[in-house]
Amino acid sequence: MASSSSLLSEDQLLCSICLDVFTDPVSTPCGHNFCMVCLRECWDSSLHCQCPVCRTAFSTKPELRVNTFVSGLAAQFKNSEKEKADSMEVFRALLRCIERSQAELLEVMEEKQKAAERQAEEFIKELEQEITELKRRDTELEQLSHTEDHLHLLQIYPSLCRPPHTKNWTDVSVGPHLSVESLRKSLSRLQEALNEEMEKAVVIELKRIQQHTVDVTLAADTANPYLVLSNDGKQVTCGDRERNVSDNPERFDRCPCVLGQEGFSSGRCYYEVQVRGKTDWDLGVIRQSSHRKGMITASPKDGYWMVFLRNGTEYATVDSSLVRLSLKQAPQKVGVFVDYEEGLVSFYDVGTRSHIYSFTGQSFTEKLYPLFSPYLSYGGRNSAPLIITPVQL
Repeated sequence: MASSSSLLSEDQLLCSICLDVFTDPVSTPCGHNFCMVCLRECWDSSLHCQCPVCRTAFSTKPELRVNTFVSGLAAQFKNSEKEKADSMEVFRALLRCIERSQAELLEVMEEKQKAAERQAEEFIKELEQEITELKRRDTELEQLSHTEDHLHLLQIYPSLCRPPHTKNWTDVSVGPHLSVESLRKSLSRLQEALNEEMEKAVVIELKRIQQHTVDVTLAADTANPYLVLSNDGKQVTCGDRERNVSDNPERFDRCPCVLGQEGFSSGRCYYEVQVRGKTDWDLGVIRQSSHRKGMITASPKDGYWMVFLRNGTEYATVDSSLVRLSLKQAPQKVGVFVDYEEGLVSFYDVGTRSHIYSFTGQSFTEKLYPLFSPYLSYGGRNSAPLIITPVQL
């Protein structure tokens, strides 16, 4: 199915009065659309109530109500335009970082070049002084070679035997030293600046995807018998004894997991889960037909897109292979985002507004369900619940 953005152009979403994208669009009886404020002002400033486009006259002023369909298309076009603008601003910021780093590196290299030139000039002066001294000594020796005052020659001979003081020039080199080190430092600073800009980009990205928040409730008929769900279906913990529940095909029998009640097979969805106080947990999504019985391999090829924590500090995921995740700090709340058509599953640290991991280029062909595992309690050490929390926009 084609998206609305591919069916409509910007011109079709422009108000013919203000020439901007519709805001609170309303439709006239003749079928033309305008911004509500624009049409009201047009009618208030005219003696006749008529359509500004086709000039159809209305005997009575029509009651104006927002056309929700056109309004939705206009909003989607504006969201899309904002997304493009935000993305372009991120790239402009990255380019500014690179250009600034390049300018700083060139400045450093030019300063080193000037310092090398000054050093070379000093060396030239020293060499010229040594040459002058040697020429003076050569002149003296030439004159003494013709003297007949042998007594005077014997008196000054010891001083003539001593060579004039000269520098050992074999170890002297001229050049802009540490150019490789300068480049390394410049690249290191550039990396830091790029990381800062990337963090800003994640903040923008997270704000955007939070607009696709969905209400997720835990499905009791999928919960492992050891799991305990809250009455509102928003919290799950692992108990110390097995509950007496039916062993239906949807229920996990070995792994301490539970699914969300609501699945999705199109569009985008986002939800947040509190993981504070836990040493072990699993979060992600699975496809509807994935195995739920026995031991499970949580990998994309088996229909599992997961991130997990073990032993309080070991964060990891399984993509094509095991991937160790290095996080700056332990997340207190994790955001999960799915773009079905894009084949994307992403995880975020909501507190630091940073990216944790993304599965990209996936191919979804059936319904996906959120998966939650509070993991084993370990005698109370990991007894804190996983909590599906409201998203603060």
